[in-house]
Amino acid sequence: MAHSDSPDRPLIPPVIHRVRAREEADRIVETVDLEFSNGERRLYSRIRARGQGAVIIAAMPDPETVLLVREYACGVERYELGLPKGRIDGDEGVLAAADRELKEEVGFGARTLTQLRSLSLAPNYMTHQAYVVLAEDLYPERLPGDEPEELEVVPWKLDALDELVLREDCSDGRSLAALFVVREVVRARGACA
Repeated sequence: MAHSDSPDRPLIPPVIHRVRAREEADRIVETVDLEFSNGERRLYSRIRARGQGAVIIAAMPDPETVLLVREYACGVERYELGLPKGRIDGDEGVLAAADRELKEEVGFGARTLTQLRSLSLAPNYMTHQAYVVLAEDLYPERLPGDEPEELEVVPWKLDALDELVLREDCSDGRSLAALFVVREVVRARGACA
């Protein structure tokens, strides 16, 4: 296995010779003809996201606590704990989508919304992005959502993430990754204070 002395060494992206797209059911599948800097050529398949992506919201009623939701996850056939999340609708921006989803799923709005970064669901073969948004200075406000039942809101202390990652009912990788990002942002703020 080859390795570099620097994990941040600049890499030359492959040349894209051709992209062919086809619609399959509810998604677009693309075949991408790539040529790498060493001359190797390969065909890759990827699923092209429809829309603008999604938001995943870390709502913090105080600097130590984040609000999780418990909702039914059909893929694993059980109730799961995770951060509130949802699709960015139409021409809605990231922060507007986060504020709307927060009101629909948790029953709070936020006076301060900060986009932290994006997460890829499966970057090797999907273009989908979920944007992590930190929501602070919360106030009660509920909007009607599309959930079939009201979601249970579960406050969770950031310093107890080690317990959360070991729970069987918390398996959403996006939620777990976002929580660690949020924890580091909050820690960095504390170091600066």
